Amino acid sequence: MQTPSTDTVRRYRRACDYLAAAMIYLRGNVLLREPLRPEHLKPRLLGHWGTCPGITFVYSGLNGLVRRTGQRTLLVTGPGHGAPAVHANLWLEGTHSVVDPDLTLAELIKGFSWPGGFPSHLSPEVPGVVHEGGELGYALATAFGAALDDPDLLVACIVGDGEAETGPTAGSWHATKFLDPGTCGSVLPVLHLNGSKISSPTIYACMSDEELTDYFRGAGWTPRIVDVRRTDDPDRLLAETLDKAHAELAQRPMILLRSPKGWGLPEDAGGGTFHAHQVPLSAEQLPEIEAWLRSYRPEELFDEDGVPADDLLEVLPPQELRLGRVPQANGGRLRRELPLPELAEFAVDVDEPGSVTASATGTTGEWLAELMRATEQRRDFRIMCPDELASNKLDAVLAATGRAFTWPLTEHSEHMSRDGRVMEVLSEHLCQGWLQGYLLTGRHGLFPCYEAFASIVDSMVNQYAKFLKMAGEVSWRAPVASLNYLLTSEGWRQEHNGYSHQGPGFLNNLLTKKASVTRVYLPPDANTLLVTMRHCLATTDRINLVVAGKNSAPQWLDLAEAERHCRAGAGVWEWASHEDPEVVLACAGGVPTVETLAAAWLLRSQAPGMRVRVVNVVDLLALSTPDRHPHGMSAEDFTACFGEDVPVVFAFHGYPSAVHEVLHGRPDPSRFHVHGYLEEGTTTTPFDLLVSNKMSRYDLAADAVRRTRGDDGVAQELLSRRDALKEYAYREGEDSPEITEWEWSA
Repeated sequence: MQTPSTDTVRRYRRACDYLAAAMIYLRGNVLLREPLRPEHLKPRLLGHWGTCPGITFVYSGLNGLVRRTGQRTLLVTGPGHGAPAVHANLWLEGTHSVVDPDLTLAELIKGFSWPGGFPSHLSPEVPGVVHEGGELGYALATAFGAALDDPDLLVACIVGDGEAETGPTAGSWHATKFLDPGTCGSVLPVLHLNGSKISSPTIYACMSDEELTDYFRGAGWTPRIVDVRRTDDPDRLLAETLDKAHAELAQRPMILLRSPKGWGLPEDAGGGTFHAHQVPLSAEQLPEIEAWLRSYRPEELFDEDGVPADDLLEVLPPQELRLGRVPQANGGRLRRELPLPELAEFAVDVDEPGSVTASATGTTGEWLAELMRATEQRRDFRIMCPDELASNKLDAVLAATGRAFTWPLTEHSEHMSRDGRVMEVLSEHLCQGWLQGYLLTGRHGLFPCYEAFASIVDSMVNQYAKFLKMAGEVSWRAPVASLNYLLTSEGWRQEHNGYSHQGPGFLNNLLTKKASVTRVYLPPDANTLLVTMRHCLATTDRINLVVAGKNSAPQWLDLAEAERHCRAGAGVWEWASHEDPEVVLACAGGVPTVETLAAAWLLRSQAPGMRVRVVNVVDLLALSTPDRHPHGMSAEDFTACFGEDVPVVFAFHGYPSAVHEVLHGRPDPSRFHVHGYLEEGTTTTPFDLLVSNKMSRYDLAADAVRRTRGDDGVAQELLSRRDALKEYAYREGEDSPEITEWEWSA
């Protein structure tokens, strides 16, 4: 394959830069075949010019590297607002026509930031994209996730110097310490130093070359500087630097790219300054816009029909190696179903409800360990966790694989391995980014986390939910494995850690997302958690939230019953219920289930003759109506659980508002009286935490009495007993045996 001249490479970049600028400004006369008139401009000028020339510079450099080496390369673009540059390259390399053969050059230019066209940022509608870059900070973590367990892949990642100021990016520079060169691909970061953010200088651009190289050497990188302002042949300099980096991937190279902001924009129009960041010239500056666009001489680059000159295509790699066509960017096509182990070997034997105790996550940990063993050769399942695997009683997994780490270790390190498939780092952002990159390139994973701190990635999951929603509307995108959260160390058993660790709000955030994407599960015991995890790991294109306890607790259902219960999503527990109930005691979540059954047990002695039905909800969105969520129970099934006109006292794991939100659209939702977390907490005992949030068994039983019999003194007796047990906890420093040793009996 003939090596193109640097003049040809410059012409290629000139064509891309012209197309990018035209996308921002033009709706007609897209190749300037006639004088530019106001009606040729878009009525709304949208987009970001400042980073586009630098993105094309890197893109064309990577094209050359791939041509010379045959290296399969995935490009992750942190400055997603530089989408015009990526579109220009995709159109010239022919990738746009692969997924949309009817997309002409004129339609691409007009359709950018046009109603019904391409967004101003990268998005799932764009081939080659696994990271949108809409919210800055996550590109580098995503790039590392894409490189895991793919030893033949190079992931180049453009990091904007504004993006580099974010906390997630700062943490991501250390991700190289988790990447095993024997089993994983390589990540080549390109820190694009073009000097400024929207309207002020960036920290990194203000650092000297010496400061930058010292900084990144300290983080474990081998930085190489490409400063286009100090060379007459920037393309040759970049090519030489990329070749050296590729030859020395084991030394963890990175590139520090210095280029002017809005490179190619005249200085008197703001070129080289923050004024080039978005749309540098207004519609009122029509002569200046025309002069700038004509400076690219589009008539030399495209014929009358918009077909690019033959020599422009000489810079491209072979079709199968073009950046927009790398298979990993449509990872669903690479995804294989997991060899999920059978559950029977791991299930808890439950002869009678409440007759045995077990840890739900401890039981699931054994099953996950077997899944790790089953995927040892294929290496397409990982766990990303912020240093909480052992704390959450999932550490059985460490008997099957180690914690990934490639740096020198301290003396007392345990279960560490260069090729381990547990990724533990005290950064929820990094875990989320790793997992997103891993899933979108065709693999599977699980994100266990303390419940209170999952909200650290609220914004990231917002972006990912949008990605999945839009990807589901793109015909050529294949389904990817679901993003699975297992939240444990849940708030009701964080009484010892105090108020800071008591927060179930991540669940509420998930409820705001599209019904096509999100699912929420609250398995009440070990066997239902096993069934739920098997289901979640087999699904695609979902965000599955599972909340489960780690502490030893009563077990309610055997495996067959758990299968049926999870399949239904909610159901009456007949063994704890009466026929023709006066009141329904409903529950969702491990601790609320215990409290609800204890309340039903109390009512048998304190309010004899009261007819109670116990309903457990394992799939929270089963409470929705079928027209609002695909998991919503039919009206008949809903009535079979909750009746038509009886009061329902509902003990819920999280904020009560979540249940009320989900119940919207059901007949007479006002009969549901939800107890849950009321944002009351401190360092105390488990029972006192329940009491402070009106979620104890005594509160539930008293509420049931009031809803059916009014205030006949029984409710007050129950609350008085509650207060006496609270006083015991404050006096003795622990909960009464009446609470800690309680057992269910029929």
